[in-house]
Amino acid sequence: MKRFMFVLGFVVSAVPLFAQTAGWKLDRAHSGLSFSIKHMVISEVTGNFKDYDIVVVSSKDDFSDLAVTATIKVASINTENDGRDKHLKSDDFFNAEKFPEIKFVSTSVEKAGEKNFKINGDLTIRDVTKKVTFDAVYNGSLKTQQGTLAAWKATATINRFDYNLKWNRAIETGGLVVGETVNITMNIELNK
Repeated sequence: MKRFMFVLGFVVSAVPLFAQTAGWKLDRAHSGLSFSIKHMVISEVTGNFKDYDIVVVSSKDDFSDLAVTATIKVASINTENDGRDKHLKSDDFFNAEKFPEIKFVSTSVEKAGEKNFKINGDLTIRDVTKKVTFDAVYNGSLKTQQGTLAAWKATATINRFDYNLKWNRAIETGGLVVGETVNITMNIELNK
């Protein structure tokens, strides 16, 4: 059974991606899942997930019938700050012990242009599931010595409070230490 793995979103984190029907496989060395969020109102903190699995199944060369399933291991969150990462894994945010995975399952895909797609689906963080749309761009394919390479970029924006990622603190000048809006970016390369 051939599988096609794909990366999308926020959401949020890295791993096997391959198309069963097309023989695609994720190139881990050239793929990644990252996020960014406001800090102290004026700056942004970025991070990523090191362990994730995104599977895309598609029987068409233009990927217009793709279906996406993503599973992200919360404990693999990485913001380059051990104290912050530990806090993010706590019940103030993800509660990695009780809710070890973030999940996304597509429910529909719409072509929004020649290379643009809207991937609609259900995103589950902690014990909350909400509808979310990833804006995906198929960057194209090219032939290499190792076979055919395809590249994708997908982005989404979510409100973390919708998913009970509740911790925050007001700062003296107004605003919150940690912003509400999380931007998710997935960049992936696939090999055939």
